[in-house]
Amino acid sequence: MLGLFAGAFCVFVLVEAKSRNVREAQRELDARAKQAEGSLAALIARERVLNEQATRLSTMETELEGRTISYKDLQDENAVLKHDLQNIDVNLRKLELDRQLQREAQEALDHRCRDLGGRYLQDNIKWIGSSLTPNNFASCKQRLQKVIERCRGIAHDVSSEDEAALLTDLKKEYEKVVRAAFEREEQARIKAQIREEQRLEREVERELKQLQRERAAIQEALTRALAEAKDEHSAEVERLKARLAEAEDKSERAISRAQMTKSGHVYVISNIGSFGEGVFKIGVTRRLDPLDRIKELGDASVPFPFDVHMMISSDNAPTLENALHRTLHRLRINKVNPRKEFFKT
Repeated sequence: MLGLFAGAFCVFVLVEAKSRNVREAQRELDARAKQAEGSLAALIARERVLNEQATRLSTMETELEGRTISYKDLQDENAVLKHDLQNIDVNLRKLELDRQLQREAQEALDHRCRDLGGRYLQDNIKWIGSSLTPNNFASCKQRLQKVIERCRGIAHDVSSEDEAALLTDLKKEYEKVVRAAFEREEQARIKAQIREEQRLEREVERELKQLQRERAAIQEALTRALAEAKDEHSAEVERLKARLAEAEDKSERAISRAQMTKSGHVYVISNIGSFGEGVFKIGVTRRLDPLDRIKELGDASVPFPFDVHMMISSDNAPTLENALHRTLHRLRINKVNPRKEFFKT
């Protein structure tokens, strides 16, 4: 019985040990199964990653194959490139030639524009200069400035210095016009004055001749009357003596009248604003107040008043004036017309 119990106990111990081994083995198998499942999941994830990489590599391979050019294609492409390069070179040379031709054409056009602009400017300068009068300087100056602006608008450049020079020349031309107008007026006055003097001289000369003939006739009649009266006083003799005295008085008045036509003042004046420095005018006036004539010259003919340097009273003013003109002839501004009264020192 004890042996049976011991044998049963041994069997139980063996069974228990085997069960324990089985349980340990089962746990180990479960652990391995879990480990295998984790490894399987990792392998599945790795496989998915690898599949994605494979797909991407396949795509890249396809793209690479699509971009791969064969040697034949490279040869054909090189031939096309060479042909295109040759065409580009030809086009570049053609463009360069066209640009050169265009540049030459533009230069020719610019030269023509400058030439036309210069001719237009010069023609207008001449026209404006010819239309100058003593009273239109402002309008002519404005017209010249408009012409300069038009020239600049057609690519004919007129610098500020050139514009200032043109305006200065216009002012000088205006001064010449004013001087010429003044001289024309003065010459007209002088000619009228000379004609009046000549007329008065002829009248005085005729009157003196008539008085001389009358006095000679009266003297002859008085001589005959005295001879007939034999030194006796008579009414006829007294009448003839009275007529002779009257004739002599008339003759004296005629001589005095002739002398009065030549008396006057010789003046020396200048006008820097109108004629410049060193230019003097020597003239004659018979006004009772000679300064009235100077004032009249400054008011009528020039834009500035005259300065008086000398005023000489003379009984024969025309002769004194002519003597001064002859003496200063080498300083005369206008030697063509000897009647011009302007002198430059």
